[in-house]
Amino acid sequence: MSSKPEDAAKVVSLSGSPIYQHGEALPWAAPPGEEYIEQISDHIEKHLGPIETVFHELASDKVHIDVHVVRPTADFPYVRLVTSGMSDLPMRTPEDPRLPKYAELLITLPADWKLAPADMQDERWYWPIRLLKVLARLPHEFQTWLGLGHTVPNGDRAVPYAENTKFCGALVVPSVTVPEGFHTLAIPDVKEISFYAVVPIYEREMNLKLRSGLDALLERFDKHGVSDIVEPGRKDTAARRFGLW
Repeated sequence: MSSKPEDAAKVVSLSGSPIYQHGEALPWAAPPGEEYIEQISDHIEKHLGPIETVFHELASDKVHIDVHVVRPTADFPYVRLVTSGMSDLPMRTPEDPRLPKYAELLITLPADWKLAPADMQDERWYWPIRLLKVLARLPHEFQTWLGLGHTVPNGDRAVPYAENTKFCGALVVPSVTVPEGFHTLAIPDVKEISFYAVVPIYEREMNLKLRSGLDALLERFDKHGVSDIVEPGRKDTAARRFGLW
């Protein structure tokens, strides 16, 4: 990621996609008020289901990020975590009116994912929430943006998010498991908020995307039935076996 979108073309991957490299984070700044949290909450409940609880952020920098928990249902037996607060400020997108300036994120977890307060002290269960918070704050810390097809490694040399997973990066894409109406929230005369899924990925998958482009990675996902639902221990779709894919 880069602190200046206009510098993106100076560094590109082998696939020709820009690589945004960010430097030092901006100094601490008080976040704006959560002016539209009610609209976001209503949007979540309208399309995904009742919000059971919210992980409220106690100390915030630049934006106040909360994480809303939507529990599994008979129709959709997975937990959804959805941010609010990332869209309080616009992202610094390149000069292209088609690129959304306001965004929120969601991640979809197995139904038995532990989310009790005591479990949040254990990184094996907390890492998806930490990931959402880090990604939601990233554009505002480094004057950059997140959008379709962006990958973000967990560290300068990507390391696993926790001891019980080998996922070490995140792919940002529209969710394929939400109702169509959930993808955007229009607040009339103010802004339109895009909701993106965060898909945890392996290092080889990040490298494949950088080398061959987003379509190559998504083709692997399609081949192996990977969606935006987190499957702990799923197959690394970019791994070779006996010289074959």
